[in-house]
Amino acid sequence: MDNPFQLITDAFTPEYRVNLSIQGLDGSIMLTLSKAGRVVAKRMISAEQRNDPQRLKRLVQSIQFGIAIEQGHSAMAILEAMTNSDSFKLPLSSVEGRRSNRPPPLTVAI
Repeated sequence: MDNPFQLITDAFTPEYRVNLSIQGLDGSIMLTLSKAGRVVAKRMISAEQRNDPQRLKRLVQSIQFGIAIEQGHSAMAILEAMTNSDSFKLPLSSVEGRRSNRPPPLTVAI
């Protein structure tokens, strides 16, 4: 089995600073993603989610989806991209995308 901590880190770097911290004796961890000094996403990950590759993949996709929606990207386009591929290209922030009239992709694969 692949290291779940590495999978989580690889899914979000280099775009975000990834911080994983142990939260409880049950093995739960807190994932905090930050960029430019501000928290972009914060999620509690249970030991069960962390140790099940399919659940971990869905969790990562859920976080990516939430970030993309917060950045103003189309929910339908994101869902379509996630459904049609094991490797989902997460758009960078909408502000960066507007400068070049297209959001550059961030490749994320688990």
